[in-house]
Amino acid sequence: MQGTVDGFSYGVVTPLVAYAMACLGGALGLRCTTRSLLVTHSRRPAWLALGSAAIGSGIWTMHFVAMMGFTIKETPIHYDVPITYASLGLAIVMVGIGIFIVGYRGATGTSLYTGGTITGLGVASMHYLGMAGMHFDGRFTYNTVTVAVSVVIAVVAATAALWAAGRVRGFMWSVGASLVMGLAVSGMHYTGMAALEVHLHGTSGAGGSPASVLAPMLIGPLAFLLLAGVVVMFDPLMVMGRPTGVVVEDKPGVPAAAVASHHVRHPSLHSGGHPVRDPGRHESRTPQNR
Repeated sequence: MQGTVDGFSYGVVTPLVAYAMACLGGALGLRCTTRSLLVTHSRRPAWLALGSAAIGSGIWTMHFVAMMGFTIKETPIHYDVPITYASLGLAIVMVGIGIFIVGYRGATGTSLYTGGTITGLGVASMHYLGMAGMHFDGRFTYNTVTVAVSVVIAVVAATAALWAAGRVRGFMWSVGASLVMGLAVSGMHYTGMAALEVHLHGTSGAGGSPASVLAPMLIGPLAFLLLAGVVVMFDPLMVMGRPTGVVVEDKPGVPAAAVASHHVRHPSLHSGGHPVRDPGRHESRTPQNR
């Protein structure tokens, strides 16, 4: 028999909160990725990893906040905890692959499209793996065309986000990019939910809200997002976009770097205007210039 689905049992509360979580994760991830492009290679992996975890956690939190409003009238829903957390790990790993590609190869050309595709597939995989962790007295089926549309939305959104991470420098531009990213991720989620059909084996009592099951599982990722937010707020380069007095190469994926190589060195002069010879330098003398 066909199940009666309600995806908005709390009205607009869960979609709005879910959107806010997607925007928060996106904003933190974009700023961390931007920060990674302003430091040397030794510190870059840490910022890219933090950005990956922030975006992955934000997307995962968005999904399960939205799922708090999802109910099946005829049967209760239960969640498989290992599969649910596995979907979080999958999101972080695949988003991380895309971010590291852009962080080291640049937000242009093949690297951008490769990173965006991997990240988008990670977002979509997280969604459908999370759905696979739901247990009830029945089964899900999906409309193939609608699922394909949701995957395309995820890939396009991820590619745009990675482009913004490599190109956008101003704080307000990053905020705007995160709002667009949150909208795209939410759109992917609800497009995927529109592809869903519920087939029940039989009625097993009235279905209740899964909020009591999901809320404790969300505590860890939410705490991490708050901690990442603290790191962003207290790092001046995250707010300003680039360090004062440091020349940054205008090329995505290249660190701020060996700054000394960008400075023009002028020889010191005596008071008379003659250059001071560096005692630490020894010019080789050939027989022709002796």
